[in-house]
Amino acid sequence: MITSLIPASPGAVDDGALHRLYAYPPTDRPFVRFNFVAAADGAATSGGLSAGLGNDGDQRIFAVLRRLADVVLVGAGTIRAEGYAGSLVDDDARAWRSAHGLAAHPAVAVISGSLDLDPAGGFLGGAPVRPLILTSAAAPPDRRAALAEVADVVDCGGDTVEVPAVLAELHRRDLLKVLCEGGPAVFGGFTRSDAVDELCLSISPLLAGGDGPRIAAGGGPEAPVALTLASLLAEDSALYTRYRRAS
Repeated sequence: MITSLIPASPGAVDDGALHRLYAYPPTDRPFVRFNFVAAADGAATSGGLSAGLGNDGDQRIFAVLRRLADVVLVGAGTIRAEGYAGSLVDDDARAWRSAHGLAAHPAVAVISGSLDLDPAGGFLGGAPVRPLILTSAAAPPDRRAALAEVADVVDCGGDTVEVPAVLAELHRRDLLKVLCEGGPAVFGGFTRSDAVDELCLSISPLLAGGDGPRIAAGGGPEAPVALTLASLLAEDSALYTRYRRAS
């Protein structure tokens, strides 16, 4: 049973309340929400995957976040590690999205500088919608040609993938409600570019240890980015935080 600590509310939080709580604000440009889970000791993975850290409440919120998004944005490294094959939303979510004026399945965008993706693999071979791959002009031409058969491949930078160009491409496609599911390099890049509007971080009541990554990788911004705790939910000693950029 998920309960709400901030804002304080008695009883269980149902799916309708989750939809209202995590609704995107009105926006005329991409609003970037990141979603991560981490152990209480800061580990971002258990056994090499993030899936081992979540519980039922985390999965409920995860499903709601996907249901609300125009586009799910993810790094190629996360695709290779986590799979991402098949539909990202279930039939109920498709029906809900259609009833609320959204495409039945959110768009799927992948950031990949190297284009190290298998065009015949589970993710691209069985994608429910034609993926968008955001790369750089320096990406290998042979990989670009192979992936262009199964995805829209768009340059968003010269030598590297540049965050402002990624956001401009999403804006051009009217994909304004952005849910980014990692990985750490993508989160680090968006943080350095001052392009993170919201962080939904689930904190698992585990000590995972190990040498795994944090949720962000790479150099940080010139100055720390101030956040405000917009909501705090809990279930079975797990915490589900939602931080917004401080105004």
